[in-house]
Amino acid sequence: MTVALMWEARAVDGRGEELLAWARSQVLQREPERRETFRAPQDRVLVITWWEAAYDADLPELPDPDPGLVTRAVHRWRFESVPAAG
Repeated sequence: MTVALMWEARAVDGRGEELLAWARSQVLQREPERRETFRAPQDRVLVITWWEAAYDADLPELPDPDPGLVTRAVHRWRFESVPAAG
């Protein structure tokens, strides 16, 4: 099964590039199948990692950045892939 972990944070105004650089520099305890990093207005950064694992597997996740870098708590979600309808 494929599991996707999503990590999203919003930087303090004007510090979006710093948050993006921080997220890109984070090394996980092991490498996912795939990892993508996105940015959005309001200095938001999103990281999605894909894993071949059970939904409830113990998987490495990005940590919380320094509280002075973000405006709110990090949001985290976990999703599992489903077969295409057909």
